[in-house]
Amino acid sequence: MASSNMASRLEINFIRLLSRCESIASEKRGETEWRLEKYVGALEEMLVALRKSPSKPTPEVLTEYTRKVDFLKGLLEAEKLSSPTEKALANQFLAPGRTPTIANERMPATKTVHMQTKARCTGEMRDELLDRPTVCRGLPLDERQSAAELDAVLQHHHNLQEKLAEDMLNLARNLKNNTMAAQNIIRQDNQTLSHSMRQADLNFEKLKTESERLEQHTKKSVNWLLWLMLILVSFTFISMILFIRIFPRLR
Repeated sequence: MASSNMASRLEINFIRLLSRCESIASEKRGETEWRLEKYVGALEEMLVALRKSPSKPTPEVLTEYTRKVDFLKGLLEAEKLSSPTEKALANQFLAPGRTPTIANERMPATKTVHMQTKARCTGEMRDELLDRPTVCRGLPLDERQSAAELDAVLQHHHNLQEKLAEDMLNLARNLKNNTMAAQNIIRQDNQTLSHSMRQADLNFEKLKTESERLEQHTKKSVNWLLWLMLILVSFTFISMILFIRIFPRLR
């Protein structure tokens, strides 16, 4: 019981620290900010302890915890990159959590952080490519056109990702609907099969009863026929004796 309480307390502390890390990650941080990196390191250690705990959470919950910790680690690594373009590309490969960390979240905090970071990296990249007057004004026309084309390619890539995500969501929704329809059909078939089996059992019982009645009726008919034949034979025998007695043989 003590180990169960200890594991529960460990998971509660892990959730509190994870929520705090998500809150810090959603804020604009300076270069001297060190808490998030330290907190994420502590989260990794607590996650290892949770996996080894006798009363550890379910595998699905542990997978979600791991996903969120990996997202925060990837976020820190992406922020250490020097180029906004590299940050934006690294941010594309981050996978936020799927479920809220605490009850009062409408959307998972890591997803919100991912969207904020994505927008910030895209803005920094555009500023670097298009909004630097000291550099862009002196660039040749070809290089400025290349920067604009790169921005268009990134935007196109972003649109493709959103369309792919929407298509995957629609596919998952259709798959869920088809699965539910198949389950309903299977359930109806099972009900029909159960009803048919019950009806077959009833018919078998009725057939068995009728067979027994027919067998009894047949036995009774045979008995009556046997008695009738015995009576006829007896009557014939007695009649012949009487006939012989009444009408003796002529000499």
